[in-house]
Amino acid sequence: MNPFNYQRATAPDEAVHAVSARGAKFLGGGTNLVDLMKSNVEQPTALIDVTHLDLTHVITSGNGTTIGAGVRNSDLANHEIIRTKYPLLSQALLSGASPQLRNMATTGGNLLQRTRCYYFMDTVFPACNKRTPGSGCAAIKGFNRNHAILGASDECIATNPSDMNVALAALNATIHVTGPKGQRTIAIADFHRLPGTTPQLDTNLQPDELITAVELPAPKFAKHSYYLKVRDRQSYAFALVSVAAGLAMNGNTIQSAGLALGGVAHKPWRSLEAEKSLVGATPSPAAFKKAADLAVAGAKPTEHNAFKIELAKQSIVRALTLAAQGVQA
Repeated sequence: MNPFNYQRATAPDEAVHAVSARGAKFLGGGTNLVDLMKSNVEQPTALIDVTHLDLTHVITSGNGTTIGAGVRNSDLANHEIIRTKYPLLSQALLSGASPQLRNMATTGGNLLQRTRCYYFMDTVFPACNKRTPGSGCAAIKGFNRNHAILGASDECIATNPSDMNVALAALNATIHVTGPKGQRTIAIADFHRLPGTTPQLDTNLQPDELITAVELPAPKFAKHSYYLKVRDRQSYAFALVSVAAGLAMNGNTIQSAGLALGGVAHKPWRSLEAEKSLVGATPSPAAFKKAADLAVAGAKPTEHNAFKIELAKQSIVRALTLAAQGVQA
């Protein structure tokens, strides 16, 4: 690990000013960043500790709910508002990592999780466009079982590792940030990036901007939502495929739907076409299969992950079925 300076910020403006120094990074729970520092993937010159900022609120106001960026994942998953009004988010958080890590990880940090692609995580492999732009992507011709089948490029086939991000995509969340130019909001759909020709950029957040909150719209899926995570082992494993499914029902008719996938793309993969196909439909295997086909349309697997296409389709049908039945994970 390289030497670095440490500074504890006491206000958002102070944090933003401090991180403007070349090579500085914000430090939240450190569950991802510190690991990357230990393996020399990240080499910040300074860490700006933001865990003491007043960003630990969960507040319902008007029709929506605002979550401070400093709220720990465990606290958020078990918060009464989230459990009762946004159970999809609670389920997703509880399926991620271990209790010890959830006790440390923050909402803002979870949004910024970097890929767990082994070629990115291990500097023994020199070819990684996310680490060193222009060096190539070792995963494309390497072992790519865990990699993307949607939205990838010739530059990168890594996936976003977060469970929370998938639920936020299905819930249509909004991210609040502050920076030298003031405050702004970013829709969750626009927050994370596909790799394109710039895979080193995971998000559209500027380096000197601080996430302050996540805003959830009025709850629609409290009674009918389900987070399904398919992985190699039951705990402490990242998703091969995950599905965040939410349905708003009027009797036996679907009024609206939220559907997002994890483990399949560089960002949470939300399919508006699949959601639209469900509106006005009666819950049924045929309706859910149609949505699944639309959600995975255009998938381009690599040598070792073609199985993810059918796995994603079956997982979507399963998650939508359980959501329609009102089953809680």
